[in-house]
Amino acid sequence: MAVCKPDFDVIVIGAGISGMYQLYLLREAGLTVRVLETGGDVGGTWYWNRYPGARLDSESYSYQYAFTKDLLEEWDWAEHFAAQPELERYYQTVADRYDLRKDIQFDTRVTAMTFNDGTDDWTVTTEAGQRLTARLVITATGVLSAPIYPHVPGMDRFRGEVHHTALWPHDEDVEFEGKRVAVVGTGATGVQVITEIAKTAGHLTVFQRTPNWAVPLNNEPLSSGEMAEIRAGYPEMFERLQNTFSGFLHDWDPTPTTDFDDAGLRERFETAYRGHGFTKWIGLPADIASDATANRKWCDFLAGKIRGRVTDPKTAELLIPDDHYFGTKRVPCESGYFETFNQDNVDLVSIKENPIEEITETGIRTAQGDIEVDMIVYATGFEAFTGALKRIDITGAGGRTLQQAWADGPVTYLGVQVSGFPNLFIMGGPHGKGGHGNGPRCAERVLEWMAEFAERIFTEGIRRVEADPEAEREWSDEVQRRASSGLMAQTKSIYFGDNLPDENDPEATPRKRVYLAYIGALNEYVERLRTMARTGYPGLLISK
Repeated sequence: MAVCKPDFDVIVIGAGISGMYQLYLLREAGLTVRVLETGGDVGGTWYWNRYPGARLDSESYSYQYAFTKDLLEEWDWAEHFAAQPELERYYQTVADRYDLRKDIQFDTRVTAMTFNDGTDDWTVTTEAGQRLTARLVITATGVLSAPIYPHVPGMDRFRGEVHHTALWPHDEDVEFEGKRVAVVGTGATGVQVITEIAKTAGHLTVFQRTPNWAVPLNNEPLSSGEMAEIRAGYPEMFERLQNTFSGFLHDWDPTPTTDFDDAGLRERFETAYRGHGFTKWIGLPADIASDATANRKWCDFLAGKIRGRVTDPKTAELLIPDDHYFGTKRVPCESGYFETFNQDNVDLVSIKENPIEEITETGIRTAQGDIEVDMIVYATGFEAFTGALKRIDITGAGGRTLQQAWADGPVTYLGVQVSGFPNLFIMGGPHGKGGHGNGPRCAERVLEWMAEFAERIFTEGIRRVEADPEAEREWSDEVQRRASSGLMAQTKSIYFGDNLPDENDPEATPRKRVYLAYIGALNEYVERLRTMARTGYPGLLISK
């Protein structure tokens, strides 16, 4: 009996930054590709996250595609740290320039994927009931693309406006002027949106569960002269970005804090504080990332800055973290965030001191009373790394689901494959470098590795590729071992899934606490993949 040829060589899930480049590379390799995208256009993060204040904290010019040689010569960034509208225009321009949309199916949510043991291909099912087949499926669903809401009774009762920062309206303007607004969440997104809403809201109430070590972004416009100078240095810049720890322009300073006297360390910190973006994180003395005493010196410095910027001493103390070391959570970059709390129209509610009990028809009920609002904005983040994949019903060989495979947390081989799920490749999921660095730079070499391997699969007649269970176990154990020895392991964060709402749900099944990202250096991770390719792909079971 004849076997039907799959509809496509490769199906890619997601048309964000990674999915777009993966499509470009696979087409260059001569493969037939269809990209399935939930949204109405390209851009991923910068299509969905259009809330007020949404902005990069990686320098704009370090975040763009390196392969677009002609566009690099033409595109002038307006600011050191681009805002969402400029980023969305940029990725739309890339799609236009390389005619990517012809192979992208928009407004298409993937609900299920099933591996066919008899034919060694995948059937992908969409929400509309469409079924497509492909030999390979590559997921590019993003590290932060599965929004979560808090576990609070009565959320469906509220009669006013409700928005989640990751699901901001595309076809309407959200107005804050004269309205009573509540923002729930003070992470990286919350810090941005709170600062903007406070500028026009009649009254803003900020609900903070835990404060974060936010640092100044220090954004500035880019002049034509500065842009010309940056452009002239692109070749060296892109090379450098592949060799810094996390793909940022900034890298850890090998000079430890102990090499400075008190005055010298203070000046070192002041210089960093005045610098752009992550000079105040990745650009610091390296022992701050690993040594509690060094880290505390920087925390004390930042606490002093917060006390100097916030007028009310009690509010200042509420905004100073006391539960984690600096950098063990995602560090927000801010532009006037702390001064926001000096405004008469802004109140801060500490959920630790005054817990939210329920959402009512007219507002939020806390332990100390009702707060009536016209709008609630949830800046409550994402089920990071695994959420987008777990929300698809993925069934591998023998009928085993990804939910079953990851019941105790994700297991992968080098972050790109899972045993029992042949011909399925994960780009930018758990155990990859993307969650700890500059997204495009962390994805670039991995996507190129994937495209080269995909071409080889088809030219060499390979039918089936999957992770060896033993190699998967060794890699997953290494990921956990490396993360457990540092300061990050002492902190509740998205990197361990501690932000998921069921941690406060007494009826929820307790989760095993596992690390979701990869804590090593970018070039080290890329070299692991390259070495695997050079040596015949050890750790993968390959059938021709």
